[in-house]
Amino acid sequence: MTYVIEADGGSRGNPGPAGYGAVVKDSAGGQVLAEAAEAIGVATNNVAEYRGLIAGLREVLRLGGEGASVAVRMDSKLVIEQMAGRWKIKNEGLRPLALEARDLARRLRVTEWTWIPRERNKHADRLANEAMDAAAKGEPWRAGGSAVPESGQTDLFEQAPGAGRSRRPAGADLSAPTASVATAQERSTGGGWMPPTRVATSLLLLRHGETPLSVERRFSGLGDAELTANGLAQAAAAARRLSREPYRIDVIVSSPLKRARQTAEAVAELTGLSVEVDEDLREADFGAWEGHTFTEIQREWPDELTAWLADPNMAPPGGESFAHAARRVERVRDRLIERYEGRTVLVVSHVTPIKTLLRLALMAPPAALYRMHLDLACLSLVEYFADGQALVKAFNDTAHLR
Repeated sequence: MTYVIEADGGSRGNPGPAGYGAVVKDSAGGQVLAEAAEAIGVATNNVAEYRGLIAGLREVLRLGGEGASVAVRMDSKLVIEQMAGRWKIKNEGLRPLALEARDLARRLRVTEWTWIPRERNKHADRLANEAMDAAAKGEPWRAGGSAVPESGQTDLFEQAPGAGRSRRPAGADLSAPTASVATAQERSTGGGWMPPTRVATSLLLLRHGETPLSVERRFSGLGDAELTANGLAQAAAAARRLSREPYRIDVIVSSPLKRARQTAEAVAELTGLSVEVDEDLREADFGAWEGHTFTEIQREWPDELTAWLADPNMAPPGGESFAHAARRVERVRDRLIERYEGRTVLVVSHVTPIKTLLRLALMAPPAALYRMHLDLACLSLVEYFADGQALVKAFNDTAHLR
């Protein structure tokens, strides 16, 4: 049998409340063999479209197994052209989804990637809208267009993403349980209202230990201060914690600055891992303020300090703005997520990069940087999923220092 996937996704706001739909048909007679749909929270159209494609590919694998022949048809020019290899993936946020779709497609025999007009993709579009409509009512999507809560399940936020039901093929054994696209048990349960859709890529964020500048509460940017004796003890305490269960670190990546590298090397010594260095994990450049206390800066640069505190786009004299630092932090985040997908990465860095990673994960505005506090040698944890969601699971944890 040759299968046909028709998939679609939509977002009411782009980004906004989003959902996808996918239908699998028999190419010979057009018989519907399976449907899948899901509301995926706040996302963009493109994310929803990729999620629809992934759901369709999974359904074909369930129905036909490895090597099954399938034609893919969507009204998303971007998804079709990227999957066919004719367009590059420029949006780094879509890259994990595209990689997942390609991995699934390699397990099948895809005979065509075809763009079709929207009017020829009405079935998948209807499923996506049914899922979004059901979510707006606080109900899960069900095959057939109804949005009736399942037994014992009334809260949408307890539903695992992807738990849309598949329609049975004609002649199927009705005594058998209905198959889901994926059940909650088959997925990672990372916490929060909506369990993640696959194994997470975890970034453990470790701030470096104490330095002479931090003791005196002086601005410490690109100056290459070393750890104090207490800072080395803090690094050792963090290393002991991270070398034991439940931590299973796969990779250590550090800022190039000495205080971070010393902290990272303490962990490397106990875990047997090597330390990779990434320039984009360095602290922000505080320019003329380097080595000064807040009081000294307030006295010598009052206007500049006021502007800096009010606007993340403002830089210290001769330094770097938080907005500029955020762009390089986004770059390193995306590199790590792509390179170490599904693994646990220890990131050893500084206040600004760590706060930025947390802010971005929380979808908080740049001004949120001024509302966070990070202690020396503290741990935070962010998990990233292929659908673009991020989950902050720990913040400013210093239990190892007590």
